[in-house]
Amino acid sequence: MNATNTSFLMLCSLLVLLMTPALAMFYSGMVKSKNTLNTIMNCFIVFGVITLQWVAIGFSLAFGEDSGSGIVGSLENLGLVGISGYDENGVPHILHVIFQMMFALIASAIITGSLVGRIKLGVLVIFLIFWSTIVYDLLAHMIWSEKGFLLVRGGLDFAGGGVVHVSAGVAGLVGALIVGARKEEDNYHISSGAHSVPYTFLGAVLLFIGWLGFNAGSAGGVNEIAVNAFVVSIISAASGFLAWVLLEWAIHKRPTILGSLSGLVAGLVGITPACGFVGIYSSIFIGAIAAIVCYMGLSFIKNKLRWDDSLDAFSLHGIGGVWGGIATGLFASSKVNPQATGEGTLGEGLFISGSYHLFLEQLFSIVVCIVFSAIVSFMIFKIIALFTDLRVCENIEAQGLDIALHGEQAYTMKDH
Repeated sequence: MNATNTSFLMLCSLLVLLMTPALAMFYSGMVKSKNTLNTIMNCFIVFGVITLQWVAIGFSLAFGEDSGSGIVGSLENLGLVGISGYDENGVPHILHVIFQMMFALIASAIITGSLVGRIKLGVLVIFLIFWSTIVYDLLAHMIWSEKGFLLVRGGLDFAGGGVVHVSAGVAGLVGALIVGARKEEDNYHISSGAHSVPYTFLGAVLLFIGWLGFNAGSAGGVNEIAVNAFVVSIISAASGFLAWVLLEWAIHKRPTILGSLSGLVAGLVGITPACGFVGIYSSIFIGAIAAIVCYMGLSFIKNKLRWDDSLDAFSLHGIGGVWGGIATGLFASSKVNPQATGEGTLGEGLFISGSYHLFLEQLFSIVVCIVFSAIVSFMIFKIIALFTDLRVCENIEAQGLDIALHGEQAYTMKDH
């Protein structure tokens, strides 16, 4: 065992674990106080549910020996049977199981942001179990397994742009359309329902800190690629943050805290698939463009289409993940990562080498993630709807899900 690399990956696993409760904080501050606790429960319940799903079957499907199709792993590691030994970096394989499990947790948690304030908790749990098993685990195998279908073709996704963000964002949007919009008026403007902007800010900062373990840890050990991923993630986040502030300043004459945090997240989503392959100057551009396209997507969905993607899971993670995948195909450089060699099935970005190969493979991978997640998510929701209503009744929604479903309140008023 290499103590340095093992300690590094343990730290990164802790940081990625932090992302799920941080996302719960981030989401819950943006809803009305009557749904604060339900939003936290929806997001953090994945820690219990998806952890056990990952141990039982998820890891085997995602990272087990390829079944021969390049799409799914074999079932030889069910219940983590046969997990032993160390990888080439001297890190125990069981630690990789836990590190990758954190990605499965946050992917499922992202989806819940599209459905706050109206979906039944039981329905959400059932959906996430099947979605994680069928969509997330198979996409993880396709792009991250050594013989994965998309990886063998030449697609690159360093830390989960397509596997995590695109697939989760699309699933969230499909769920929002099937479950339907919230009954409250003006539910297309987050600021009108945000009961605690400082709480959201704290959640976003913790999410940002955890994200650095998400990206840097994907290098698998302490090396130059991990350092590069760490550095460009910070720079892209700053670029996205500032770009969103300037956009709001120019368009609405007043920058908002919630908007700036959206820019921060957009910059992080955009750099995630590219962070192990691009340099500093590319990361500045990637973060800024991520904020711009996510801002435009959010405005179009909320103002034009009137889709109640409640907390913008699709606008930020879906659209930002698509841009990140495209950006990888534009800026990936062998000077940053020798894996982008320009030879064989792997290639450098279009703007680096002039070759379209990687760029086209990135587009193909993005389409696979979108179509696969959309179709399976639609089918899972429709099948669940055959047995029960997907959403709570109107009087519970009006009362607030905290009291009705959990018998608790986030805040209580005391007489003085």
